[in-house]
Amino acid sequence: MNMGTLPSRFHSILIFLYLASNLGYTLQLDWSQENHYKVVAELRGRSGMLSVINMIPLIIFAGRNNPLIGLLQISFDTYNLMHRWLGRIVIFMALLHTWCWAYVKYKAVGWSGLFNQLSVDPFATWGMVATVAMVIIFITAFSPVRHAFYETFLDIHIIMAAFALAGTWIHCAVAHLPPLPYVQATCYLWIAERACRLIVLLRANYSTKGWTYATVEALPGDACRVTMHLPKKMHIKPGCHAYLRFLNINPLECHPFSIAWVEDKPRNASLPMAEKNGEIILRDKELVTDVSFVIGAQTGFTRKLFNKANACSPRFLTLKAAMEGPYAGHHSLDSYGHCVLFAGATGITHQIGFTKHLINGFNDGSIATRKITLVWIVRDSEHLEWVRPWMDQILRLPGRRDCLTIKLFVTRPKNPREIISPSNTVQMFPGRPNIKLIMEGEVKEQCGAMAVTVCGPGGLADNVREAVLGVQEDGVVDFIEESFTW
Repeated sequence: MNMGTLPSRFHSILIFLYLASNLGYTLQLDWSQENHYKVVAELRGRSGMLSVINMIPLIIFAGRNNPLIGLLQISFDTYNLMHRWLGRIVIFMALLHTWCWAYVKYKAVGWSGLFNQLSVDPFATWGMVATVAMVIIFITAFSPVRHAFYETFLDIHIIMAAFALAGTWIHCAVAHLPPLPYVQATCYLWIAERACRLIVLLRANYSTKGWTYATVEALPGDACRVTMHLPKKMHIKPGCHAYLRFLNINPLECHPFSIAWVEDKPRNASLPMAEKNGEIILRDKELVTDVSFVIGAQTGFTRKLFNKANACSPRFLTLKAAMEGPYAGHHSLDSYGHCVLFAGATGITHQIGFTKHLINGFNDGSIATRKITLVWIVRDSEHLEWVRPWMDQILRLPGRRDCLTIKLFVTRPKNPREIISPSNTVQMFPGRPNIKLIMEGEVKEQCGAMAVTVCGPGGLADNVREAVLGVQEDGVVDFIEESFTW
């Protein structure tokens, strides 16, 4: 499907049960009353209360600083899916609430009296403001509209959410309605989440020594290699992502990207040093961290970034920037004896950090992993340039040949002679991979419990999931999907 997000079976069950519970709460009325206006009035109050109560998890699930992500080890992408369904419930209940009010009011005073109250009564006016804001959110959040104009959608979404919350607060405060504390709690949660974003932003980018700046390099295949030069040392685990802002592109917009590479460097040449186990090490306060990303140019923000870097000569740009994060990173592969990492296109950024971490852990003897297979699918061989500096470092790591096998698939090679396998541990193939065959081969050589992770287009993730399901009877094989559905 190329419209909307198709939930997994488990997510579908959760969503269905939650929808059913809300429907049950809404319809639990005294339908035996002869005065049907009283039934409608009761339905108005019930739907209004449910709309407001559902706003609390709606706001929590929307936040990238949602504390439940770390506590429950559930990805932001899953909460984002639930956020969209909660939003539909909130809007449906608000519309039902508005219809019930309008029906009774129309029967009592007609259309003229209804519109007169909307224009002179703050209670009705602000309630209608909140409802209209929610309707605009629903229309602009429709999948084709959201995907075609994502950045515009995001701005409208935030502004209309503010109007919806403010309108609901005033609507309830004027009439001293019981849902008012829930509305206030929702607003405080939203403000708190925004404050957390600011704290995370300052923690990563501000130092007495300066502020973060970025270098952006335009690469073949309409992509940029972006390195954020943080003014301090940061500890970043593999599998994290961060939100990036660029001053000269659009400082008000921030977008999430997987962290590909993290490297600590000395702040300057003459540094106070300490010695540990015969090795010279630098103190944390004398180190800075470079965090690198690969960003494919699509439309809007990413296209502007690529075009600006591509217009430079050489194709290299330096500008003020900020990194908000890191987020996620709660998946650990250290306890698996066998790890199979699938990546499609820029999805390699999620997997290459794990590859480096697992090889180092293998050499240190600090993890259980003994066999690593990295499968990367790209459209053109020039896309290999995206991660070449980091891949060269990985290939030079001690013990790499003992644990790592790399399989590169070029789906549309310009010249078949480009497809040359450098060694048995680094293999190149033309065309698309047979995921099922790869998984069956890995299971035959399985070393302990196996983790299979995938980061890439939805079609690739579906194929890998299907292949993992096919080998579930052959051993312990866990599946982890890294995705960001927008």
